[in-house]
Amino acid sequence: MKNSLLLALGFTLPVFAAVAQEQPSAADSIKAPSASPLTFYGFVDGYYGYDFKHANTHDRPGFLYSHDRQNEFTINNGIVGVRYQDEKVRGAFALHAGTYVAANYAAEDQVFKHIYEGYAGFRPFQKAWLDLGIFTSHIGFESAISKDNWTLTRSLMAENSPYYEAGARFTYEVDPKLTLTALALNGWQNIRENNQGKALGTQIQWKPTEKLLINSSTFYGNEQPSDSLKRRRYFHDFYVSYTATERLSLAVVFDVGKQEKAQDGTKADTWHTGAAFVRYKLADKWTAAARVEYYNADHGVIINSIMPAATDADVKLKGGSLNLDYAPTSNVVFRVEGRLLDAKSNIFQQKDGRTSDSYGNLTSSIALSF
Repeated sequence: MKNSLLLALGFTLPVFAAVAQEQPSAADSIKAPSASPLTFYGFVDGYYGYDFKHANTHDRPGFLYSHDRQNEFTINNGIVGVRYQDEKVRGAFALHAGTYVAANYAAEDQVFKHIYEGYAGFRPFQKAWLDLGIFTSHIGFESAISKDNWTLTRSLMAENSPYYEAGARFTYEVDPKLTLTALALNGWQNIRENNQGKALGTQIQWKPTEKLLINSSTFYGNEQPSDSLKRRRYFHDFYVSYTATERLSLAVVFDVGKQEKAQDGTKADTWHTGAAFVRYKLADKWTAAARVEYYNADHGVIINSIMPAATDADVKLKGGSLNLDYAPTSNVVFRVEGRLLDAKSNIFQQKDGRTSDSYGNLTSSIALSF
């Protein structure tokens, strides 16, 4: 195995940086635990989006997977599930449907693509859980539940890193502030295995104070759809969120990854991406949020193709968004967001077959959890 700066980042930085927000299951993020060990939960996110100077299609750019339709009233994600947890065992099963599912699960078998989560677990000893099945990803500041995210649409880094994963997950609760997780996975956002290798992941979740959350997650694996093609992928996700005041919250996120090329001795393709978020509570039911971000990928690795060719162009994007939320009750939120992206080359399709280096859209949503 080659030495790599990314490998060092991925597996030594977590020790010193420690971690952040624990990735919630749908039941955790949508509904607070009840006295009963059995909980039913649900979520639905209806939306309408409009793209400026868009080509004659309802599809948004191919690297956007959530709220990916424009000029169409539709559902991004609708989830219905059940969860069980007592002192020794736990499990969950949920189904979902919507444009998010159509975009993110297109490569999955029909029998699996409508499973949002499905796992069973138990405590092998006190303070530890061992789960097996399909669950939400251990990577990232943003999840598939739009109501839980600071902004309506997802950042470029969230859209192009795993939302879900399948495998075994071992979690150890060191104390109420620190949780360690190790994972063995089928791969990078895939339920069905595409080769004979397995991927590995780690996560450290640390909350030193009530206001500060720090997260460090790693991924390592060969993600090529053939055992004869071994191009190892190293990835590290790091984010910090801070509640500065009762009204103001801040977050910064940085991802870096590296994937080997097929030919030994050649430089690996690297991608790195970052984002900063600001959220401010304007009034009792009103919240505003802003996001700035960038995404750089050698030869378009990950964002264009799992297996980019030598001729693929580099992808360099930057952008920003403004978000306004109105929450009439605790389980409903109406959101409107404006977003602009700028590229180094003309990668955005427009009307009359023209292309542009800029892209803008508006997205509105009403999301309900129960």
